[in-house]
Amino acid sequence: MLQKIVETADYIKGKVAKIPSYAIILGTGLGELANSITDKKEVPYNEIPNFPVSTVEGHSGKLIFGKLGGIDVIAMQGRFHYYEGYNMKEVTFPVRVFQALGIKYLFVSNAAGGMNSSFDVGDIMLIEDHINMFPEHPLHGKNYKELGTRFPDMSNAYDKELRLLAMQVAKENDIKLQHGVYVGTQGPTFETPAEYNYFRIIGGDAVGMSTVPEVIVANHAKMNVLAFSIITDLGVIGKIVEVTHEEVQEAAKIAQPKMAYIIQEVIKRLNK
Repeated sequence: MLQKIVETADYIKGKVAKIPSYAIILGTGLGELANSITDKKEVPYNEIPNFPVSTVEGHSGKLIFGKLGGIDVIAMQGRFHYYEGYNMKEVTFPVRVFQALGIKYLFVSNAAGGMNSSFDVGDIMLIEDHINMFPEHPLHGKNYKELGTRFPDMSNAYDKELRLLAMQVAKENDIKLQHGVYVGTQGPTFETPAEYNYFRIIGGDAVGMSTVPEVIVANHAKMNVLAFSIITDLGVIGKIVEVTHEEVQEAAKIAQPKMAYIIQEVIKRLNK
């Protein structure tokens, strides 16, 4: 595993002149944020040694290097999911590569179903915490001390200072920002009404099929994490309707410019 991480990181180092401190993972329907990146260089996943390949519609599968608001970033346009058949080591492999590259800040986005009755489709939720419902843990198995401690702390998994910065940017620009707990599930089915209700009872505000594994590994790697969910459908009793993957993608596209702006401004302020 360690050798593969080094191989992949070395390959990426040979492709770009400068490795940034900021990485972004773009979820379902959110890949167009990459259009805000200038001076870009794109590397398809299938050209990167040891990298998985995204199989999901709405995930184009490219690693993008360039500038967001004039600051160097690396972005994953498309991520990997447990439901695609990958194990958790494969799902989180890119985060390990980011660690080997020296990335300090990880920004994560996803499309999610909202369970909080105050949420509307198109809302942006700032993730404050998560509940891990995946059947496999990304740190299961041998722990490599080169990658992190055996028992990592998760009390500040979503960095408080980054969240405060995001809230400040949203307030200054009149961007509505919800707050809540993200429930990560294996998928690929959308939730039943009973499951939505259960996840709400145990403390969830939104539910999706990603993010949690990457955030766990990023914390293990001592990265600072900021994450957002775009609410693309509702799992609120009385508001539950049949949903398709295409509708999720469309709702995400409408909301993503605001989320992209928040991420860009947070990076600018961190870079001062």
